[in-house]
Amino acid sequence: MNHPFLRYWLPVLIWMGVIFSMSTGTFSADHTSRFIGPLLRFLLPGYPEHDIAVLHGLIRKAGHVTEYFILGLLFFRALRGNARQGWQLRWALCTILAVAVFALSDEFHQSWVASRTASLVDVSIDSAGGVLALIAILLKNRFFGHANSGLA
Repeated sequence: MNHPFLRYWLPVLIWMGVIFSMSTGTFSADHTSRFIGPLLRFLLPGYPEHDIAVLHGLIRKAGHVTEYFILGLLFFRALRGNARQGWQLRWALCTILAVAVFALSDEFHQSWVASRTASLVDVSIDSAGGVLALIAILLKNRFFGHANSGLA
């Protein structure tokens, strides 16, 4: 994959498609509770149903952070391209903006799905995932140096 678009931007677009597909009814809380709930009950026998429901919610929110953490890594990598330096503030700011705008569009999409609800809290959680990706890149570059391979 030597073509810059294929190497840097296609992974971003594919991951955005993955996130978009997870915004459908298939990944609503009602559907994910069908397999996460029984798994939690198996792993935590005797836990009250309320606690299982709270854990299910936390797992779902962790999924939001993870999805957008990966998007942040991929977007920063695409903006950086073949540049020698490992960090530029403008790449970071563009990454945050892109992640937040995509999170907003994702929540707008969910507002049209009967079994999903749009939430500005989720936009914040999603955006936090992108910010965590930038922090990880910054720490990696500071402590391990920058090599122009891999994600960042």
